[in-house]
Amino acid sequence: MKYCQPLLNLLIVVILSTCFINCSKDEINPNENVAHITVKLKSTSQSLDKVYLDIQDVQLNILEVDGSSNWLSLNAINTGVHNATDLNDDNTLLLVDDTKIEANYIEKIRLVLGDDNFININNVLHYLDVSDLGEATPSNLIKIQLISERRYDMVIDLDIDASVSLNENENTMVLNPKLYTAIRLIEY
Repeated sequence: MKYCQPLLNLLIVVILSTCFINCSKDEINPNENVAHITVKLKSTSQSLDKVYLDIQDVQLNILEVDGSSNWLSLNAINTGVHNATDLNDDNTLLLVDDTKIEANYIEKIRLVLGDDNFININNVLHYLDVSDLGEATPSNLIKIQLISERRYDMVIDLDIDASVSLNENENTMVLNPKLYTAIRLIEY
């Protein structure tokens, strides 16, 4: 029995060390040139209430080494029609959750909107034009070099009051989104 005690202690040490080595929060491969992106949407509004936006996607404009640029879809997870005035500091809409992308230079971020955008005025829904007079793919300059093995939390802030207007000539409500983007680097 005396000889079993040191073996038992050794076995416990091996099991515990194996658990600590194998149980990590994130699997990080230092040879990968990827960054992790999370994108949320919030809004600010002082005067407008019940503005519904048809969110289709979030895209990044990637600047390539040769000087060309391409739009990369981040495959937004919460697409569809959302009441944008409900989105504030306390209630954001998660659009992209920890997506891996190549660590490149990002020129712009844009929100891709569909055709079902409305504003509720006196309990009547009015169509918000984004295709003829408005902007269906508003973008925001962010100009940031992503660093591999880092997480980025991006919050797109939509100024609703500045984004919705009335075109008196066409008698149409127009949506031309004004976006501001805050980026927070989160290290591993």
